[in-house]
Amino acid sequence: MARKMARLLPLLLVAGCPALSLAASSAADPCVKIADQEFVPPADALACYKTFPFNETLRQNVLTNVARVFNFFTFEDFYLNSPPPFQESTSDIRATLAKINSTKYETDYDFNKALYDFTTQLNDGHTRYFPACYNAFQNILPAPVVSLEENGVQNLFVAPDSVEFLSQLGAPFTNYFDSIKFDWKRLAGAKILQIDGMDPYDYVDLVARTVSGNYLDHGVRVNSVFTSYRISGSTFSQRLGDLAGPIDVTRTSLKFELIAVNSTKVETVDVPYLASFIGVSFTDRASFWRNNCAANELTNGADVRTPASLSRRVRKQPRAEIIDGLQSKAVDLPQPFLPIAPPINGSDDVIKTYILPGGKTGVMFVGSFSPSDYSQFQVDTVAAVNAFKAAGVSQLLIDLTNNGGGYVCLGQFLHQYLVGSQIGYPGFQSTQRANALAQKIVAAHVALGQNDIENFYSPHNWAFQNDTIMPVTFNYNDPSAPFMVNGRSDPTSQRFHDTCTESFTEAIPTTPPFDLNNVAIVSNGNCASTCAMFSTLMNERHNTKIAVFGGKPGETMEFKGMAGNQVLEWAELDTEIKSVGLKDDPLAPPDL
Repeated sequence: MARKMARLLPLLLVAGCPALSLAASSAADPCVKIADQEFVPPADALACYKTFPFNETLRQNVLTNVARVFNFFTFEDFYLNSPPPFQESTSDIRATLAKINSTKYETDYDFNKALYDFTTQLNDGHTRYFPACYNAFQNILPAPVVSLEENGVQNLFVAPDSVEFLSQLGAPFTNYFDSIKFDWKRLAGAKILQIDGMDPYDYVDLVARTVSGNYLDHGVRVNSVFTSYRISGSTFSQRLGDLAGPIDVTRTSLKFELIAVNSTKVETVDVPYLASFIGVSFTDRASFWRNNCAANELTNGADVRTPASLSRRVRKQPRAEIIDGLQSKAVDLPQPFLPIAPPINGSDDVIKTYILPGGKTGVMFVGSFSPSDYSQFQVDTVAAVNAFKAAGVSQLLIDLTNNGGGYVCLGQFLHQYLVGSQIGYPGFQSTQRANALAQKIVAAHVALGQNDIENFYSPHNWAFQNDTIMPVTFNYNDPSAPFMVNGRSDPTSQRFHDTCTESFTEAIPTTPPFDLNNVAIVSNGNCASTCAMFSTLMNERHNTKIAVFGGKPGETMEFKGMAGNQVLEWAELDTEIKSVGLKDDPLAPPDL
């Protein structure tokens, strides 16, 4: 589903507060057992997690913050009755928060896990709760799965290349399985008949419903379950998938019924998970909490009007992306599986470009809209197109597989560069949710006048629909626009444009560099936010063909699984609130 607007949404990324009693002897401290280890049995990681008792003060602090931040969540009232085919995400957010607030939990982990699961299953990668404390380990199964066609029939298999890419996790990973005498390498390429006693695709559906999150479309989440290629940083990597690499350590193993390669024998194999440490180093229970759980100077926002906090000014360049499991493992794509065609100009960062045999078709793999260098993305786009043109390429294939989004304006730049400046404004009209606190924030920006700090809610960051930048004295929330969603009044701001074109550093051609009938997009549907906006713009405005691969037999899959929206993380939203003097407002979320 893609809505023709990009609204400000908060994305929650939080830590706990250092308010627990942590006195314990090392003999009774399960965190000591796993300190400074790269890989540990998941049961040992869970034991460390569960050593922190439930604390009502922490629950009230977190839930008060979450409840008030949800006031900014654009799609809250849509969730009351999600339209087909997205009914799976239907949720009464306030009722669920109330239930979590009244449930009895034994440990701090149990409370945070409940809140994490709830926001995950909203299936919107913009708005999730990631408790860094309990995302410090990632479970890894040495049997990542993939759906492959065999004699015209799709079945589930252990990824045939799993030995090559899992071996890159190193000796600490492989030695563990040697020590327990588990031959995981022989599972590569095995045909899977059942998982945990279920039809394998039914089990994949279960993981897609409960673990994957991020995408409204179920079919896209199915692809998240599988292992797949992507660009991580500026290099090709292979994502483990949500079955083989969940940010969760509650399972110690997974039972497969399978047929190994070069065998006809059906066998049952209980495959053990191994937990990979992806948090901050610790030595015991107290230091685990201090380093991975306690709020720090970056957890919350800062008033950028104070000289000491100028460095905390909210990034002005808008982003629209997902956070996929914090520091989850990215394994380099093994050499035998890298593209054999030599990369051409414009392949130094998140864009990789190639010319297919025959010289007619150019491939532009746009792995992300979050490059290490904002301007370089534009330079690389121009270099790639020029190289294609010089080589006589007449067809362009854009690969958006596992593109997690990024800078809104880079998505608009790529769109406009491919279609020419004659289209005019390269994006969608936008609005913000005009909740009571948002209205106060905008009014406070206006009151600052020429002294406005120009954070995201500043009028000067937006343009009227004729592309004229708003003056700092214009209140785009006064009056707000009435809007009804599922029977609830949910007013928005007045419609506006963003100001992306002002950040373009490369000249836009007047006409398309390629015949747009010869431009196509391919992906696995894991195309998030800015990626969803870019592909929707290409499809709806220019009828660009889009092919999506993967999924499971008989299920329709969207070419993007989420709406494209500009997002703020909690610390950025908090900075907005503090920097216009509203932190003491009764509607403002508390510091975590």
